[in-house]
Amino acid sequence: MDKELALQTGNSNDGRPAHPGFREAFWYWLKLGFISFGGPAGQIAIMHQDLVEKRRWISERRFLHALNFCMLLPGPEAQQLAIYLGWLLHRTWGGIVAGVLFVLPSLFILAALTWVYLAFGDMTLVQGIFAGIKPAVVAIVLFAAWRIGSRALKNHLMWLLAGAAFIAIFFFRVPFPLIVVGAALLGALGGKWLPGYFQPGGGHGATDKHFGSAVIDDDTPPLAHTRHSYRHLFKLLGSALALWALVILLLPAGTLTDMAVFFSKAALVTFGGAYAVLPYVYQGGVESYGWLTGPQMVDGLALGESTPGPLIMVVAFVGFVGGWTFELFGSDHLFLAGLVAASVATFFTFLPSFVFILASGPLVESTHGDLKFTAPLSAITAAVVGVILNLALFFGWHVLWPQASAEQPFVGGFEWFSGLLALAAFIALWRFNISILKVLAVSALLGLGFTTLVL
Repeated sequence: MDKELALQTGNSNDGRPAHPGFREAFWYWLKLGFISFGGPAGQIAIMHQDLVEKRRWISERRFLHALNFCMLLPGPEAQQLAIYLGWLLHRTWGGIVAGVLFVLPSLFILAALTWVYLAFGDMTLVQGIFAGIKPAVVAIVLFAAWRIGSRALKNHLMWLLAGAAFIAIFFFRVPFPLIVVGAALLGALGGKWLPGYFQPGGGHGATDKHFGSAVIDDDTPPLAHTRHSYRHLFKLLGSALALWALVILLLPAGTLTDMAVFFSKAALVTFGGAYAVLPYVYQGGVESYGWLTGPQMVDGLALGESTPGPLIMVVAFVGFVGGWTFELFGSDHLFLAGLVAASVATFFTFLPSFVFILASGPLVESTHGDLKFTAPLSAITAAVVGVILNLALFFGWHVLWPQASAEQPFVGGFEWFSGLLALAAFIALWRFNISILKVLAVSALLGLGFTTLVL
């Protein structure tokens, strides 16, 4: 397989690297799964540095072209980019391996930390660390709203869409999927009647940087497996649907099947990344099914921010806590119940990402820049900004007024330490461009120190 690709992509005789073998790529994707801190921006930066600048497996333009496509899809763009690049290098199995290894280390790390959180959450050490991380999470979500908004809200119409989405979810509690559908319909109409307002935004545009000849370069002819084939498409969709149905049939009826269906739905509305879908996960996990509480959801986001992998891996935390809380396998097997539930949540959340990339990858060139395709997604991205702002207010309320309730929204006093730490964390991210991981680490230490002194 690799020999055939090497013949199509060139060799070291013309200055470009030899095509990486499947084993070499396997070890790279596994390493990436353990070091992919920093959210999507950090993960994309790591892949760019490794695959474009150092290893030269793909050219700058091809990398950015793939990234722009992934930005338009629901789901975690960094993981989808890994799937796309793995598929480009080593066909379907290359994409599957890249995508699985991108999240697998995070699943086990997060499951272990969630067990510590549930089993020893009353320890001063755990309480102190979370006292620092949770205010930082509030700042991170606010920063995400600003970062996405600066890219998506290019004109007053996009600002209007963002404001309408915020009002809908904050004041009228409109379910997130309905906001997505409404924004998509408005985008489709706007792309036809007001095309100038719905042109895809920047943030990942073309560049003149060049790092030398790459394995898959700007002038590399289309590889055989990247050409569109209806037979391959139907085979892929049929296999994915059969796998989805088979796993659901094998699960015992009840909580696990509820999780399978719920997280399958969540995966289809993750436009704008994890911050956008978290309100939907909250509505289902906390309000509808009672798998966890609101404060636990905040703690889960804090854990997700401090571990490698996509932030949407917070669904593993939700699943673990739900399995543990409902004692799926009895009170003597709480860890097993949590791990199985976390695995179910992860599987059904990420399965659509593989389908999106492997099914539509061959069509990327024909759809890139097509306004009929991008206008609805531009509108959705604008609406997502309003949804993320709502999420930031929700988390901030729980962190700054931890004793409050819906009936008494400001009871219990204001947590001044959390407020100051959240403000400092936001300034560090926005003004000084300090990495999320460093902000979390310093916040955790400050929280631990403050809690130790107070207690």
